[in-house]
Amino acid sequence: MNLTDLLIVAPVLLFSMVAHEYAHGYAALRQGDPTAYQLGRLTFNPVKHIDPFMTIILPVMTALTGGFIFGGAKPVPVDPRNYRSYRRGDIIVSLAGIATNLVLAAVCAALIVPLGMLGRALPAATTSLAILQEMMRAGVMFNLILAFFNLLPIPPLDGSHVAKYLLPPAWGLRYAQLGRFGFLIVLLFLTVGRGVLAIWMAPAGALNAVATTLVSPYLLPNPL
Repeated sequence: MNLTDLLIVAPVLLFSMVAHEYAHGYAALRQGDPTAYQLGRLTFNPVKHIDPFMTIILPVMTALTGGFIFGGAKPVPVDPRNYRSYRRGDIIVSLAGIATNLVLAAVCAALIVPLGMLGRALPAATTSLAILQEMMRAGVMFNLILAFFNLLPIPPLDGSHVAKYLLPPAWGLRYAQLGRFGFLIVLLFLTVGRGVLAIWMAPAGALNAVATTLVSPYLLPNPL
């Protein structure tokens, strides 16, 4: 990915990561935990969610080196002890971010259609609308990646909060404690475990291909 492409996808990727964290905070509030709200994190203001390394440095480094683009926003703080139902609340809050990314992927795909129709009706605006289409295409891809990547059953990723309830309580507790090494395990997956990661992420690629096929009649010429 070159610098021009990065500048186009960066706003979409940032919004997608922020929306993911906002969804966690909002779901937690609905489940009885006001922690994120009280700390001012229940907002779409990206400044509140940016982690200098995870949100800026790491995505830029992985994008420019041509590898799997990896990054994230600052996790929204939640206190599961405040949930009206601990287990139900934990699952709902954990899956809220993933559900939000899947919805955003669908919205981005849908927006490609009217942008294409408008571009053909207004030739003078074709270039600008084509760039917006490229941003929406990136939105489809990155939101699918965020959704399926966060489903990985690696503590503390969202999928682990569901997987731990499939284990006996004692095993689930030890499994959750792996979260202290979660970042190292993820980095291991991104380096030596790429084959396994590619299999896990295959549905994201398949859904992205389906979306591209559906909207292809409305795509404007890529100006870049």
